[in-house]
Amino acid sequence: MPGGSHGTFRPAFRRWRAGRPFWGGLLLALGGAEVLLTLKASLDVILHVGMQGLAGYLFPAVMLLCGVLILFNPSQRLFYSVIGVLVSLATWMTSNLGGFFVGMLLGIVGSCLTFGWLPDQEPRVSRRQRRRAAKAAAAARPLEREAGQTA
Repeated sequence: MPGGSHGTFRPAFRRWRAGRPFWGGLLLALGGAEVLLTLKASLDVILHVGMQGLAGYLFPAVMLLCGVLILFNPSQRLFYSVIGVLVSLATWMTSNLGGFFVGMLLGIVGSCLTFGWLPDQEPRVSRRQRRRAAKAAAAARPLEREAGQTA
């Protein structure tokens, strides 16, 4: 669709995504959603069992909430990532082995990505660009030597 909003949406989304630990928050939220979807007991049974059963729903909901909060409030990312990794580990005991390990691992990886994200870090230079810069620098050295010898 030429001239539509598609041309303005993608750069705006990239700028928004670059200012926050997007992949960490997304993985943490997906891990919480996966653990919630793998729970088998209905809420009536869980309420009848008591607090132990309620924790099976509470911990993945907190994972999901922390993932969403990381995306929309990145200034508090360290607190949310620590809570996210602790709650992800707690789902191993309370929620079908952490959603059969998949949701727990998604939550742990997402929390670690969020914890390690630095907002003021410059974008990484690809290996290809570093090689080009090294070749250009190596090609400029003989020219500098020749200019130094003729002077």
